[in-house]
Amino acid sequence: MEIWINPACSKCRSALHLLDEEGADYTVRRYLEDVPTQDEIRAVLERLGLEPWDITRTQEAAAKELGLKDWSRDAGSRDRWIAALSEHPKLIQRPIITAEDGTAVVARTDEAVRDAMSR
Repeated sequence: MEIWINPACSKCRSALHLLDEEGADYTVRRYLEDVPTQDEIRAVLERLGLEPWDITRTQEAAAKELGLKDWSRDAGSRDRWIAALSEHPKLIQRPIITAEDGTAVVARTDEAVRDAMSR
């Protein structure tokens, strides 16, 4: 199991605390320092069953600068969104946990973290 975190994020710290309490075996990826490639983002989206706009933090300054709220949300725009996430990793929703069964979850709640651990 891998968890993508921003150490400054309270939701990420909470998820790590719960993983530690439960004795989970996991690897931490500080995705702002170890920025995911476009292919890695595509793979995580596949595991999540989501589209790139579903995991985009649209209230971030970079999102506003890029004008993301006006971008199309369709198959033809998917690569543009993925490129933006890779170029501006702060836009990626966090934390994301990749589970052992090949799925992933956006682990913003204790329930989502527990769900990932149970997979």
